[in-house]
Amino acid sequence: MITSPISNRIGAVFLHVSNMQHAIQWYSELLGLPVQSASHEGTIYVLPMEGGLDLLIDSNMNDHKNNNNKTHFFFETKNLNESYKFIKNKGIEIVTEIEVHDDISFFTFRDPDGNVLMICEDKRKL
Repeated sequence: MITSPISNRIGAVFLHVSNMQHAIQWYSELLGLPVQSASHEGTIYVLPMEGGLDLLIDSNMNDHKNNNNKTHFFFETKNLNESYKFIKNKGIEIVTEIEVHDDISFFTFRDPDGNVLMICEDKRKL
């Protein structure tokens, strides 16, 4: 076995945005979190996520034209249909409708910067 000083654990996920204040408000409202202060001179905002992995909103990226249609990560839910209604009622763009599989179901949507996000219901965890 190879020994490494690097932990086999993801510490955080970066999400690059073009408008920090708008992104803070949007994600805080989406996840039902209170709005806090950004760090690193207002360029990084930490959204603490359950399970220890934080979502870092980052306004340091200058080129936002290279967004693609691939999902960057997913949020978990215990009720996919309610989550879908919540996103739809907020007027957020749905990219793919609910897709149902044996163990998981999910749909994708866009944040204000065009990033494709997913909400996933893991039926094995219900």
